[in-house]
Amino acid sequence: MNHHIGGDNGHAGLASLLSTRHSSRNFLPTPVPVEHLTKCLAMAQQSPSNSNTQPWRAIFLTGDTLSTLKKALVSAATQKDPTEIITPLPTTYQHYRSSLGCKVYGEALGIARADIPARTAAVLRNFEFFGAPWAGIVYLDPFVHDRPDLAQGVGMWLQSLLLALTEHGLGTCVLISVAEYAAVIKRVLKLPDEVTVLCGLAVGYENPDAGVNRVVVGRHA
Repeated sequence: MNHHIGGDNGHAGLASLLSTRHSSRNFLPTPVPVEHLTKCLAMAQQSPSNSNTQPWRAIFLTGDTLSTLKKALVSAATQKDPTEIITPLPTTYQHYRSSLGCKVYGEALGIARADIPARTAAVLRNFEFFGAPWAGIVYLDPFVHDRPDLAQGVGMWLQSLLLALTEHGLGTCVLISVAEYAAVIKRVLKLPDEVTVLCGLAVGYENPDAGVNRVVVGRHA
């Protein structure tokens, strides 16, 4: 189930990757060979960074460890008691989130805005990494948090990783929501208290029959 997206030259291949990468929110249980993930991580390691600091930090998990983390996150999210507060989006950006929510929950999943139980269940799928067989946690060392010149390197690394995974036929979804429960993640994965959890990452073969994986979102020209 490993396939590559490419073209006659590097430009065509990159254009294809950039246009086909999207957020996958429903995964098949098919195992992903660790060799695929390792190869993609090695490719992403070539990303640029200020003074070659390579400030990205991540841990990837599967199997029992992933199951334990998912249970802990779902339990905490069900109680709606986040350990971290993510700064709300500025007013000028909120319409993007509203539009995405309408497409994902309304159009793709067919959940009415007033159907609170169904919406709650759908939101909790975030904390199960949408059933992906692999999950990553991306985090920052303490000194990176307040250094935009270093933090930008983490973003470039993450994009490189997403494109590498896409090239290997894998679906991905970056999950900001799990960062609200950073203390839970640190406890389960035994991460140092002083690090900042940036996001989660679901990785696996996406379910081609799931309409939610065909959501198309707009981009500014």
